[in-house]
Amino acid sequence: MLTIRQLVQYKQQNRKIVVLTAWDYPIARILDRAGVDIILVGDSLAMVALGHSSTLPLTLDAMIHHAQAVMRGVEKALVVVDLPFLTYQQDVSTAIASAGRVLKETGAGAVKLEGGHPHLIETVVRLVEIGIPVMGHVGLTPQSVKQLGFRQQGKTEVDRQRILAEALALEQAGAFSIVLEHIPADLAQEISEKLVIPTIGIGAGVHCDGQVLVTADLLGLSDQLPPFAKAYVDLRGAITAAVQAYQQDVRRVTDIEVD
Repeated sequence: MLTIRQLVQYKQQNRKIVVLTAWDYPIARILDRAGVDIILVGDSLAMVALGHSSTLPLTLDAMIHHAQAVMRGVEKALVVVDLPFLTYQQDVSTAIASAGRVLKETGAGAVKLEGGHPHLIETVVRLVEIGIPVMGHVGLTPQSVKQLGFRQQGKTEVDRQRILAEALALEQAGAFSIVLEHIPADLAQEISEKLVIPTIGIGAGVHCDGQVLVTADLLGLSDQLPPFAKAYVDLRGAITAAVQAYQQDVRRVTDIEVD
């Protein structure tokens, strides 16, 4: 499997890192065989796979269940698993228990958590100290939707400096990579140039060290695309057409001879 050390080398080599999300075995197997570098079992599965309106209802048990399925389909990619809302924010001991369960029960390579507040920096330090690799996430953090909404972050100078400081603090704490979500491209470029570890952008411009998309968005399966996402195929339309063709075959009136 791809290692964390290789990711840092990719940045040094200016090789872009490809990241997509997965929530089950078939999708994970396809992504892995296609050569994706990192497969993220993102808490976005709460919305794209479970039908919730946000990521907040997702439980740790549900995340582990989906991550186990993903791991069964992966041979080469590094698998990173999101820690759901309120499974790491309360205190360090809760975060250790949650992250430990994820790694022990799924076999994944790392966990991801959102934010760069000082108390979360302490959590990252402790997780890394005990051998749990951590991917950070700054900018638009979906678990803070009740407070931030889905608006682009980092528009004011104060917010720009805060996001930059959070990214630098996460690197110092031992995070091996950081997701930069829905922030101005020039801010993402500044952060990427200042960090030794790779940045993974989503709605943050082309100057990050890699890019991530929610696979349901890429495949055209989502009800509504975020402004920074692109559907590369219309699977919703293809599936609908296939189902309608099947319905026609089933409902077609035919003469059947009965002996």
